[in-house]
Amino acid sequence: MLATRGATPKPYLLPFLPSMSISSTSPSSSPARPRGGGGGRRPKKKVYHRERELDHAVDLQKKPYLLLRLRSLILSSSASSMSRPLLLRDLEKEVGFVQKWTFLSLIQRHPSVFKVSGGGGGGGPIAVRLTEKAARISDEEALARALMEPILVRNLRKLLMMSMDCRIPLEKIELIAPELGLPPTFKTCLIPGYPQFFSVQNIRGVEYLCLESWDSSLAITTREEKLDLETIPVDAKKSFSKDGNFLGPFAFKLKFPAGFRPNKKYIEEVLKWQKMAFPSPYLNARQFEPATPQARKRAVAVLHELLSLTMEKRLTSDKLDAFHNEYKLPCKLLLCLVKNHGIFYITNKGARSTVFLKEAYDGHNLLDKCPLLKFYDRFVSLIGRPCFDASNSVQV
Repeated sequence: MLATRGATPKPYLLPFLPSMSISSTSPSSSPARPRGGGGGRRPKKKVYHRERELDHAVDLQKKPYLLLRLRSLILSSSASSMSRPLLLRDLEKEVGFVQKWTFLSLIQRHPSVFKVSGGGGGGGPIAVRLTEKAARISDEEALARALMEPILVRNLRKLLMMSMDCRIPLEKIELIAPELGLPPTFKTCLIPGYPQFFSVQNIRGVEYLCLESWDSSLAITTREEKLDLETIPVDAKKSFSKDGNFLGPFAFKLKFPAGFRPNKKYIEEVLKWQKMAFPSPYLNARQFEPATPQARKRAVAVLHELLSLTMEKRLTSDKLDAFHNEYKLPCKLLLCLVKNHGIFYITNKGARSTVFLKEAYDGHNLLDKCPLLKFYDRFVSLIGRPCFDASNSVQV
């Protein structure tokens, strides 16, 4: 039995941020030439301000990703001994001939994490395993996974509640499973354990993860949870600052790039936008005409909530776009993200462009980390990588 959408508190409407000084990489975004022979002025070229710290955050993840991937391959190797060895010939089968050399270099540079055995005069196959210290820390993942389970169940329920039909194709959940923190076996281990919340149904040949019960207490966005309504002043104008931030029940946290200098008119438009109410992401998107300003502005809140439900508060743009139908995202998703550059940031670092929720970061450091990310940090610290502790804003 599928859940029916319940009433959400305080439905409201939100206008878009005004147009911003940004550039698009599409050919159509180049400055238009004046028609005819008149002396028309060329439009001023728009600039998309880079966030070097967030670009750097992508670069900083490359080595930890390889380290954790190699650890995962060792743990999932066919050998069942306690030391969990991975044969090098099996490594090549998993990652390919070219990528194998990247992992071999990682193994050689970090003997405190990986131990190589076999080969030489012994005649046995060359294998790699975790050192005793690395294995002890690796075993802590079980506790981190246990702490993650209630968080994952809650976030999955919220994802389904936001969708138009309270269901999402299972393959799309699998697509973002690593970003959500779901274990590889979530379909057989996690989902069946909560029949009161989830079911898997085959609808026209497609497997869907379906919501079984609606919970109005979950129909509150992360943005709303962070609000302390009792501290909002009666005269909201006094809380408005030159950086566009506004203390109010419908306001978003804005973090404009360092090089962005908005004029007075722009700030006034931002103030109007921050004070306006907007539809809750947990209201059914079918209630709004897609071409209306209200529906377009609601997309900002939906994207904000989607990113908030991921572990690192970021997703590649192609994965965001994969949920276009489920959340009725705007056709011009990139334009929506770029126009709201005080809330989102798009970096082209890495193999695919990545969308960040800016308020979740202090420089290149993620402020709020779940138990699984804290475990990953602890394992990565074996190679000397410092961990950021948001509680006292220091690296440990």
